[in-house]
Amino acid sequence: MNLSLIICTYKRAKSLLQLLESIKWQTVYPNEILIIDGSPDNSTEEILRENVFDKLIYFKVNEHDRGLTKQRNFGIERVSAQAELICFLDDDVILLKNYFEEIIKTYQQFPKALGVGGYITNEVKWEFKGEDFAPSVNQFKYDGWVRKESSRFVFRKKLRLDANTQPGYLPEFSHGRSISFLPPSGNIYPVEQLMGGVSSFKKEVFVKLRFSTYFEGYGLYEDADFTLRLSKLGQLYVNTAAQLEHHHHPSGRPNQYYYGKMVVRNGWYVWRVKFPNPTFNAKIKWHAITILLTLVRATNILNTSKRKEALTETLGRCVGWFSIFVKKPR
Repeated sequence: MNLSLIICTYKRAKSLLQLLESIKWQTVYPNEILIIDGSPDNSTEEILRENVFDKLIYFKVNEHDRGLTKQRNFGIERVSAQAELICFLDDDVILLKNYFEEIIKTYQQFPKALGVGGYITNEVKWEFKGEDFAPSVNQFKYDGWVRKESSRFVFRKKLRLDANTQPGYLPEFSHGRSISFLPPSGNIYPVEQLMGGVSSFKKEVFVKLRFSTYFEGYGLYEDADFTLRLSKLGQLYVNTAAQLEHHHHPSGRPNQYYYGKMVVRNGWYVWRVKFPNPTFNAKIKWHAITILLTLVRATNILNTSKRKEALTETLGRCVGWFSIFVKKPR
């Protein structure tokens, strides 16, 4: 299948170079690689001039087209006419050598798939325990695999606010379990959400849909918004054999106050995209979980070394929550 890769980048020249080096050794190489650079400096352009990669096309966008969703849409408009698949990668990931091969295999196995996501291997530690293993409240089990449960989900379990859908699906009260709760089993799982930085889609998808420009700059949850809308049109999958590592680079990320505010406001927006008219019980649960997660984050002011970041994010979450009653995201 003819595959176009779009990498949107912002002030991460060295991370981007590591990613491109991992692409060089892929068992299936993209038919084209579009670099959409929103950096205000020229460091990315210079490092690409010094290091040549096959089939790479570089674009430097101006301030008007800067921001994750705008850069993705910019790239979509410039892929080749022959492209069948459009793949997106964050600029701070490193691929295992069969990543694209596994992505294409998924489309061949499921011809009606509209999108396929890859799997991040270095963020969660899993152990295979088998189907008969009974997890404790501090553990999460799926498909015979077990991982440690985060404190937020432990509290949610105790308060009967746990997600009631499988990973990758959004409950009516939102606050579901993300793709990271799928195990490294090598299996392919149906989902209705994909992580944007490790995703791919059939080109035909973009005749009807684009990434929403509601999500400016960093674009938190823009991928959830897009794939939840897309899942209403057809099936999405995650192939846990299409593996890569995510090495979080601090550059380009918002300050913690703004991040906390986005968590709540963008989370509310995505929830209402999927469920424009949720039940009263779902509304109560959404607000209850939002308040609980804010309180959990507030405890980090006392029990972590990054007290300032925890304080400012907590304040951002509080302001974001109160602002919903004043001016809802639209």
